[in-house]
Order: sequence, then structure tokens, then C-alpha cells
Amino acid sequence: MALAVALAALPAWAAAGPTDPSKSATPLPGSSGATPGQKAMPELPSPYTPNYTRGAVPPSNGQPPDFAYGAYQRGQYVTAFREATKRIEANPKDAAAMTLLGELYNQGLGVKQDPVKAAEWYKVAAAQNDAAAMSSLGLMALDGRGMPKDIKAGRHWLEQATAQGSPTAAYNLGLILIGTGSAADESAAVAQFRKAADAEIGPAQHDLGVLYLQGRGVPKDPSKAAAWFRRGADNGDLASEIEYAILLFNGTGVTKDERSAARYFLHAASRGNAIAQNRIARLYAVGRGVAKNTVEAAAWNLAAAGQGLSDAWLDQTLSGLSAEERNRAERLANERVEQR
Repeated sequence: MALAVALAALPAWAAAGPTDPSKSATPLPGSSGATPGQKAMPELPSPYTPNYTRGAVPPSNGQPPDFAYGAYQRGQYVTAFREATKRIEANPKDAAAMTLLGELYNQGLGVKQDPVKAAEWYKVAAAQNDAAAMSSLGLMALDGRGMPKDIKAGRHWLEQATAQGSPTAAYNLGLILIGTGSAADESAAVAQFRKAADAEIGPAQHDLGVLYLQGRGVPKDPSKAAAWFRRGADNGDLASEIEYAILLFNGTGVTKDERSAARYFLHAASRGNAIAQNRIARLYAVGRGVAKNTVEAAAWNLAAAGQGLSDAWLDQTLSGLSAEERNRAERLANERVEQR
């Protein structure tokens, strides 16, 4: 998605190269949440990302459970389509049901994928002031999906959705603003990110942390950066988890705690992030935050290398492993890949 703006890299402990990896603190190329060799992905799923279920929302009117939306959440998409259609036949102004049909057509769930029909349903729902539909329309206009590409219209839809209280729209609007390079827009982006962050959207919490760490749009404040990264990590945001681990290890904006940093790196590594796999491998290799374990170090190094993140220092450090230890490391690495 075009809106994913890559913020500048943050300091990352133990980047490949130095003689003593336990004392390194040099910048890491690329985003902390990206996997080397892979195309950058959006910070936040769009409403037409496969299996994304936050675009269609049930009406908040205190009425009985929404059977159409409930079926959608359970993966019963044909039932969701049928129930939403019945709802609209009974009430031609049922915006939530219209948005749900838009989602189903956009993702091709229960019906043949059809972005044009999706956009049509979103538009009629947006006419009823449905924020989720407006947000989806904004993203589709920006991408030229189901309609001609129109940056101005896309931004307009996102602004309208944000005004209606959509945190997802606020986040994506913030991404547009941060990408202009304007100092004024950076400050405006902070306000949008904060709206999304306050709604517990992890990627927005991560990006807000980055801005506080770099002093972009806000005064530089490592402690606030650490707090936002921690909150993003608690919400399952992988990039936040890694950044918080880095700050913990270095004692930047937070009390230095190598053991806690190692736990965050290990958790992120188990989720498949190559950078975290490389970091925990180095920690195991030197015994920082965890007990020294060269087999574990080799296993995580192999996992990271399998994703394109090689480390000459680790390769050299672990070159003395026995054949049996190498076999164990390879088995561990393979098991972890298969478990994901």
C-alpha cells in the first residue's frame, strides 16, 4: 500500500561488523520491523487486506447482536453476505450492512472479488456517514483500486473518516502527512498518530515512539518514546517490541535491563522477525541477558540468515561448533520455521 511511509532507522544494538558485539550500538539499515530481502509492507492492514476484520463494524446503537457481522468474524462469509443483504432489504439506510458487503466484495469472501462493487457499497455507506466506509474509500482512491487513482479524493475521504472518529483513518492520514517532509505536516501527523495510538492501534504507537525518539514534530523525549514502544508491544506490534528491546538493552529512556530486553527479543524472534533473531543470537553467543548458549545462538543465526540477514561476526564466532552441535542447531532452526 502506498501509504506505508518508512521512518528513519533507529539505533540498534549489535549491528554486524564490530569486533566486540557486546558493546556495539550503531544504526541498523532499514526499519526495525522489516525483514531483509522482503518488500516493505504497510504499517497497518488496509480494510481489503485478506482476513482483515476491523473495517466492518457492528452498529453501536445498543441493539441485539449483529448476526451478519458475527458471521463475518467467524469466517462464515456466505452467511454474512446473506444476512447483510436481508438487512439492507429491510432498511435501505443500514450503513453497517452496506459496509460489510463492501468488505466482502473487496476481499472476495463469500462472493467473487470485485473492487468496483466494493467501492459502490462503500460509497452508499459513506453517504450515511459510516466512518469505516469512508476510510476504505480513501485507501481505494489512493491505490486506484475499484476506481481511478485520486490522491486528493483519497485524502479527503480519510479526513472525513477521521472527523467521524475512525482511528485507522487517522493513522493513515498521519502517514500521508509525515511523508510530505514539511515540519508543519510532521506536527499534524503527530496529532493524527496520537488519535490512533490512544485507540490502541499498535503501529501508530510505534510511529509516535519513533517521532519522540527522533524529535520530529515533537520535542525529543526518549522516555516518552520508550513508553509508546512498550504500549505498542503490549498491543502486539512487532516493530514496537523490537524498538523497546533496543531501548531496554541500551538504557535509553528507560532503566537498563538486559534480561528484559532479551525476553522481548526472544519473543519477537519467535514471531519470525529476522532482526530480533539476529539480536537474540548475539545475546546467546556472548551471554548478555541470557545464559551463554552457542547452540541457541547458531539456531537463531540460521533462522535470521534464512530470511536474508547474514552476520559475519556470528558466523565466525560460532565456527568452532562440533558437528553434533551444528546438527542440533539446524534442527532447532527448522522446527521454529515450521511452527510459524
